[in-house]
Parts: sequence; C-alpha cells; structure tokens
Amino acid sequence: MSAGGKDGVLLGIDVGTTATKVVAATREGLVLHQTERENELRTEEPGEAVQDAEAVREGAIEAVAECVTWAVDAGHEVEGLSFSTAMHTLLGLDGSGKPVTPAFNWGDTRSATVAARLREDWDTASKLHRATGTPIHTQSVMVKLAWLNGSRTDLTEGVSFWCALKDFVVTAFTEEFVTDHSLASGTGLQEMASLSWYEPALRHAGISAEQLPELRAPTEVVSLGSRVARATGLAEGLPVVLGGGDGPLGNLGVGAVNPGVAGLSLGTSGALRVVREEPGVDERCRTFCYALADGLWVVGGAVSNGAVVGQWASEAFGIDIATLLDEALEVGTGAEGLLALPYLMGERAPWWEPGLTGSLIGLRKIHGRAEITRALVEGVGQQLALVCDAVRDAGALVRAVRATGGGFHSRVWSEVVAAALNLELELTDNSGGSGLGAVLLGWRALGELDSLEEAAALVRPNRTVPPSREAAALMAQRRPTIEQLHQVLDDIPRLK
Repeated sequence: MSAGGKDGVLLGIDVGTTATKVVAATREGLVLHQTERENELRTEEPGEAVQDAEAVREGAIEAVAECVTWAVDAGHEVEGLSFSTAMHTLLGLDGSGKPVTPAFNWGDTRSATVAARLREDWDTASKLHRATGTPIHTQSVMVKLAWLNGSRTDLTEGVSFWCALKDFVVTAFTEEFVTDHSLASGTGLQEMASLSWYEPALRHAGISAEQLPELRAPTEVVSLGSRVARATGLAEGLPVVLGGGDGPLGNLGVGAVNPGVAGLSLGTSGALRVVREEPGVDERCRTFCYALADGLWVVGGAVSNGAVVGQWASEAFGIDIATLLDEALEVGTGAEGLLALPYLMGERAPWWEPGLTGSLIGLRKIHGRAEITRALVEGVGQQLALVCDAVRDAGALVRAVRATGGGFHSRVWSEVVAAALNLELELTDNSGGSGLGAVLLGWRALGELDSLEEAAALVRPNRTVPPSREAAALMAQRRPTIEQLHQVLDDIPRLK
C-alpha cells in the first residue's frame, strides 16, 4: 500500500516489435494505466527486419517517464519495474557497449540459407533443437550469428559483444550487462538442462560465452541506476526485475500457468503454449521449449500466419475486413469443399520453413470471397491444432485454452479456432498481455505473491466459446490431409 493510501503499482515494460508498452498494475493484477512508444521496423532490403536499438531504448525510458507521471498524479507509488520482450532479437556492441549493428528482429529472414543448410544435417539440427529448445529457423539467434559470422562480416566489424535488444535496454536501466534465462532460452544458445550457454551452439554461431551477457534468473532483482532514475522521476535503487520473453509471460498474463491450460494468442501471427515443470520438445522437433521462471517451462509453437490472412483477403477483394469476416461466418464449416494452406508469410510451427508458400486446394467457380476467406481462417485454425497435437506429443496435457488477441473480436475466428482445437476457448480481454505477465512476475519476485500459480489465478476469463461438435469432427477429419498436402507441395520446386 502506498503512503497516500492508494494501491502501489508495479510497471511492466514490454519491449515489443512494433511498440514498447508500459502497463501499471496492482498486486491484484488490475491494469490501471498504459503508455507506449512506437518502435520503427526497417525492411528496406529483401528479408530485412531491423531496428535502431538506441531509439528503442530512449522510447522505453520516455514511456516509463510518462507512466510515472500518471502514477504520481493519481497518487500511486511505483514499487518496482519488470520487463517483458519480443524474443529472438540480436544486437552487436563494441567494447564500450555502444551498438555497432542494428537490432535484428525475429522476422529478419536473411539467414534462411544458413537455416536450410543446418536442417539438411538432421542429426546435428535435431540435437541442437533438443538441447536448447529452439528450432533451427531464421528466428533463432544462433542461426543469425552463424549467418553474420559466416557470410556477412561486413555487418559485424567492430563487434565485441552480442546481446538481445531487451538486454541493451536493461543495461541502461540497471548499468549491468545481464540477460535472463527466459529470453536466453529462445536464442538457441542456452542449454535447457543446465541453464548455461551451450558450447556446441556457440561453435556453430562462431562466438564465445565471454561475448554474451551474464545469465540470471527471470526473478532476479537488480537496482535502478542513476541515469534512468533522473530521466523518469523514479528513485535510484528502485527494484528492477529482469523478467523474460513475451511468449512465456503471455501465458502468465492470461492466467495459463496450471498444468493442461494452454495460452493461445491470435494477432497478426499466433501461438499456443502450455506450462509444465520439465523442459523438452517433441520427438519430431515441431515445438519450442522456453523457460518461464521458478522452474517452469512453456512448450508450444508460434505460427507466422494469424489474423493477417483476413487482412490480406480484405485488401485483395477491396472490402473492409469486418464485413468480409461476417460474410465468412455465414459459410459452413469446410468452406464448400475449399481447403487453404495459409502460408502467406512462410511458416513457423510445426514446419519451421520460412520459405513455405500458401495454396488453395479444390478451387471451383462456386467459390467467392466469402468461401476463400473462410478457408483461410480454417487453415489458420488447423495450423494451431497441429501445434496443439505436437504439444501433446511432447508429453504435455492440453485440457483447456485461455485465449486472447485482436483476432477474436470476430465470431468467425473464435468459433473456428474452438472447433479446430475441439476445446472451449476461455477468452480474456485484458489489455495487459505480456506486460501484465511481467507485472505479475515482478510482484512474485518482490515477495508479494507466493507462486506463479497464485499470480495466474488473479486473471480470469471474460467469456467462453464452446466448440461445435459437427464442426470439430469435420476439421479433425480434414487435418491429416493438410499434413499430406504440405509434404507433397513441399517436394515441388517453388516458382520464383
């Protein structure tokens, strides 16, 4: 409780791809305020997705300062800070800690040739995947480093150290060069079993452990440094919790921490993850496994194509997306015999093929924009169901789904995904997201919550969407065909 009688708040700083968001929330998980600053993404050359690390850092400080001003004006005491971040970023620093490369985003695909070469040696690729929990894919920091150090040394001149974008921001806040086990578990460089840097992966990346930040627990508490304290109006020495990756913290932010409760997010892309106590991936290496905190791990997969398929269809047909999705809702399950492989942006789980392309199968004259859109939405639902199947094959129970994301504002998305998974969706409309997850982790680190399970129990769903039995049966019947088509089409040379 703050001195003024109002609840104290903790600020969750979510360093995302498109924006840095700062949420102020109470110990009970109530989000009271949010500020944000846009993060510009540069995509000038094919496959490029990079950011200006110093601009992101200054934007984060500004967003925190604005949130602090709100807290002071509202009579709330800021009791600490905690971080969440987009995973799979990479930044090169010189000996003084100044950036000498842009921050490479997870969506930078210029290392695709290196990823493909590594995957050709399946014994080595699968060993790396099973040891680190990170798929061999362009989003992997290990793969990016292998590409940079192997063929783009023009971009690495002057680099002494490597880190994630969040690590660079945290260094400004705490004056310590550290990273957390959660974020590191998505680099492909950290061994799951030991939570230390993994020497075989470092060799493939062409770096040494001495070039990387010191590894710490996500619940580690460090102190706010003088520079950011002055810039934000916070007290020097204020507790700063290192936090973790946005995927694992997203589960916490929707209350999906107990065994068998999957967290599902659907925005432009999508993901499904389940928390468990043991690390590990499925035998076919279709899933990832990332650390959360307190000995908990998330196993799951992210799909590159989520609500973006509806946005594409809206643009292609020249009609507003709300009207188009309403039309698709009126089309029956199965889209009048039309089936879509919705790989407009390549695909991550469960295939991990950035060069994959989409297809419409069974197209006839009777099919119009509503049927095509319905098929694309069902294709995304089926992809999430394939991820769910892989999660179960990894030994994790999936009995319930906590879902969130802008896609679920449309009935067709919620009904299709519920049918594809054949599980009731428990929808949470809380806007805190992974930022709220960072806050809850922060309260846990500060001793205000006894466990992450207690933290997750504070987040409750707003509504539920049950699956249609008939729709679920038809989608389950079609799913093996999708796997077969993926294999057949993958063997056909792609048109340039």
